[in-house]
Amino acid sequence: MDPNPPLGVVLHAIGGLASAIFYLPYRRVRDWAWESYWLAGGGFSWIVAPWLIAWLMVPDLLPVLRHAPGKSVAWAYFFGALWGVGGLTFGLTVRYLGFALGTAMALGYCAAFGTLVPPIVAGEFGNVVTTSSGIIVMAGVGVCLAGIVVSALAGIAKERELPEEQKKAAVKEFSFAKGVWVATFCGIMSACMSYGFAAGKPIAAVAVEHGTAELWKNLPVLIIVLAGGFTTNLIWCLTLNFRNQTFRDYFQSERSTAGLLQDSRRRGEEAQDLGDLSRTSSPPQLGGNDESARPVPLLANYAFSALAGTIWYFQFFFYGMGTSKMGRFDFSSWTLHMASIMIFGTLVGVWLSEWNGVSRRTRSLMLGGLAVLVASTIVIGYGNSLNKASPSPESSEKMNALPKQISPTRSQRSAL
Repeated sequence: MDPNPPLGVVLHAIGGLASAIFYLPYRRVRDWAWESYWLAGGGFSWIVAPWLIAWLMVPDLLPVLRHAPGKSVAWAYFFGALWGVGGLTFGLTVRYLGFALGTAMALGYCAAFGTLVPPIVAGEFGNVVTTSSGIIVMAGVGVCLAGIVVSALAGIAKERELPEEQKKAAVKEFSFAKGVWVATFCGIMSACMSYGFAAGKPIAAVAVEHGTAELWKNLPVLIIVLAGGFTTNLIWCLTLNFRNQTFRDYFQSERSTAGLLQDSRRRGEEAQDLGDLSRTSSPPQLGGNDESARPVPLLANYAFSALAGTIWYFQFFFYGMGTSKMGRFDFSSWTLHMASIMIFGTLVGVWLSEWNGVSRRTRSLMLGGLAVLVASTIVIGYGNSLNKASPSPESSEKMNALPKQISPTRSQRSAL
C-alpha cells in the first residue's frame, strides 16, 4: 500500500477529536465514584473495543497473536503499562501546575519524547535530518511544540482571569519545582504509547503476512499495548474502590441520601488531594429525610461509561490507521496526535463556554495557539508527502529491531 500522508493527517485529526470529546459521556454518570466509572469505561477502552474491532478487521487474529515474536509482545505490553502510569500521574501535574500549564507541559514532553525517541533508538535519526523532507518534518515537530507553548500561555492567562475563589480552588498547591518534575515524569510515561507502537512493528508485520490489510495492521498491536494500560488502571481503580468502599457502585440500583451525601463530601476531598480535575459527574441532589432511598441509574451509568470508553479507544484506532499512511517518517504520527488533541480540546472548551468572558488578549493567544498547531500538522504532512517512498528493507529491519535494541542489559535486569 502506497503512503498517503494527507489522508494520514486527516485520520490523526479524527483520532484527536475522539480524544477531545471522549469524556463528555462521563458527565452524564450519576452517583458513582471516579474510580468506578473510569474502570467501567476502561473495560471497553482497553479490552472490549480493541478485541471486537480487531476480530472484525484482522483475519486469523488468534494465529497472528500466537505467531507474533514473544519479545515484541512483551515490550509492547510493558510500554502500555508504563503509559498507564503516565495517565494516572496527570492529576498530580494539574495539582501542582494548574490545568492549563500542567496539560501543556505534560503534552509537550509527551510530544517530544514520543516523536523523537523511536527513530533515535532505531538508528534512523541521522537519515531523517539529512534529507530535505526529514528536515521539514522535524521543523513541523518544532512548530507543534511552539503551538503547545502558545496554548499554555493562553490557558495560564485564562486561569488568571478566573474569580479569586475559583483560582485558589484550581491551583491551591501550586509548586513549579514539584510540577516540573511530575510533568516530566507524566509526559515521558505517557509517550510510552508511541514506544509500544514502535515495539509492536513485528506484530503488525505478522498480521500483514496473514492477510491483514495495511490499514488495519496495527489493530493487533493495540490489543497488546492497551492490555498493559488496562493492567495499570485496573490495579489503581480497584485500590481506590477498596480504600473508598465504592465497590457497591457496580451493582447497587439505589442508595440512601445520607450515604450519597457522605460519598459526595469524601470524593470532593479526594479530588482536592489527588489533583484529579476529571471528576465531573454531578454531585447528588439531596433532599428530604436522610434515611430515604434514591434510585441510582445503574444501566445508564454503564451505558455512558461504555460510550465514553469506546470513543476513547477510537483515538488510537484512527492513530493506528493514520500511522500506516505516513510512510517512511511515521514517527511524526505522535506529534500529529498531540497537536490534534490540543486543537480539538481547545475547540471543545470554546463550545462548552470555558473561554467566555476572557480578555481580547487571552482570546488572541488561544486563537494564535490553534493557528500554530494547525500549521504544524500542515508542515508535517507536507514533509511526509515529499518522501512517499516506502521504507527500505534496511530501514524496516532497523525499526523492527527496536524491542531488541532497547531491552535491558544483564546488569540492568539484575538491578531490577
